[in-house]
Amino acid sequence: MSPLNDLKINLNGQYTFFLDQDVISKYSGSLRKMIKQSKRKRNKKKRIITIEIDDFPGGPDGFELVSRFCYNNGEISIDVSNVSTLYCCSVFLAMSEKFCFSNLFLQTEKFLEEVLYGSWSDIVLCLKNCEQVFFQADSYGLVDKLIFAALTKISRNSETFSSSSLSSFASSLSPEMAKNTPESDSRCISRSVSCGRSNEWWFDDMTTLSPSIILRLIMIIGAYKTNIKSLVLTRFLLHYLKTKLQTKSRTTTELMRNKLEYSDLADTAAKGVISAGKTAFSCRKLFWVLRVLSSFSLSRESRIGLETLIGEMLEQATLDDLLIPAGGSKESGFYNVDLVIRLLKVFVKNREEEISREKNMKEIGKLIDKYLREISPDQNLKVSKFLGVAESLPDSARDCFDGVYRGIDIYLQSHPNLTPQDRTEICRCLNYKKLTMETCKQLARNPKIPPEIAIEALKSRSENQEHSTSDVKVAKKSFSCRYSEEKKKPVVLHLEISEKLAERLKSRGGYNLSVMDSFREGL
Repeated sequence: MSPLNDLKINLNGQYTFFLDQDVISKYSGSLRKMIKQSKRKRNKKKRIITIEIDDFPGGPDGFELVSRFCYNNGEISIDVSNVSTLYCCSVFLAMSEKFCFSNLFLQTEKFLEEVLYGSWSDIVLCLKNCEQVFFQADSYGLVDKLIFAALTKISRNSETFSSSSLSSFASSLSPEMAKNTPESDSRCISRSVSCGRSNEWWFDDMTTLSPSIILRLIMIIGAYKTNIKSLVLTRFLLHYLKTKLQTKSRTTTELMRNKLEYSDLADTAAKGVISAGKTAFSCRKLFWVLRVLSSFSLSRESRIGLETLIGEMLEQATLDDLLIPAGGSKESGFYNVDLVIRLLKVFVKNREEEISREKNMKEIGKLIDKYLREISPDQNLKVSKFLGVAESLPDSARDCFDGVYRGIDIYLQSHPNLTPQDRTEICRCLNYKKLTMETCKQLARNPKIPPEIAIEALKSRSENQEHSTSDVKVAKKSFSCRYSEEKKKPVVLHLEISEKLAERLKSRGGYNLSVMDSFREGL
């Protein structure tokens, strides 16, 4: 070790630097003060002074840049990729003109002045560099200045912000910045954006920034009541969060580390969507919004708000919209059935007093029947969930229950190990009187349908036909069915179940399966 390395600096409790006291104290007022204090307290036999520094901006990389500046006679290459770090280091170590001419603070400050009124890309890169020293950059006001510069550039190239509101914000930072707002700036800024004056040209560039920076931008806009077209800001947040999801495989650690910030951004976006409402977002788009935001620990209030908005316009939904992956454990099922049940409850409640209720109900009834057939093969779908969907709509939503029966049939085939109780329970959602004759016949023939359900369905169907045609004869404890063999068309239901046959079908509280099979074959 060189005899000139008489200063030992332990940085953040993990890194050690050996430096020359005279070289480093020439530029840093803070280190000069700490060195003097250590000399008073140290044992005179110890030649090396040890200083502990915690929470240094940029960590070891930042301190290495400062050391390079000091050992290079106050010179260092400053660019947009390191200026934010160097600026924070210079403030932290008090590297001002008081201790040395053209010190690091002055050099970085001059460079930043050029950046603030320079190109859009330089501002974004400086904000990106602030991520490494965010705590100090935010405390020293650097983040606010750069965000204002970014907002100024956006306003010059689009119609997102008003100049007057930016001026009021700028004056809170510095009078000089207020003079250079778009309202009074006479310089022509070259537009390097390909989208011209589109309100969304800046989206992709800003998605490269951390959630802390974006959250700070949102807070600034809210604090100074900037007159922003909120829909543009909402669309940006949705674009930002969608982009982060697409790169989730590469940034899982980053997403977890900034979970709270992402959650705040998701809630802000949700509030913007809810505020804009049905006029700005289609039903399909709202489903997309819900999928994206739900991946970022969306608050209960925001989730309910979005679901209410979707539920109120559910008649515009398609089957693909409803088939949302559950996203949890496999045991909970492949699709998010609980979400669909909640949406249906909102829809039904909202249509109770509307004149167009009946037409919309019929449309939703057909959609839900398709949905039941689609989710039925899921091995983890519980009977209770199936019934929850099927029974969410009132009986009047369906003119015919054939679609519900098809869903039940698929479910029974996909779940061969159901108990007899479950088989009976799942048929609870059927209105037998609204089954067509052909479907009623299929149900009675289906060996997976409990015998008592088959009998009840046939009986209810025949009783219903009795009210609609005089050709049907229904005797006490009997009903019948007869088909035309020539045209294969149902002519009249007439399957007589006499007292004797009814007794034969029953056996010790149940139905004799062999007799029931013979009965089904006769249909």
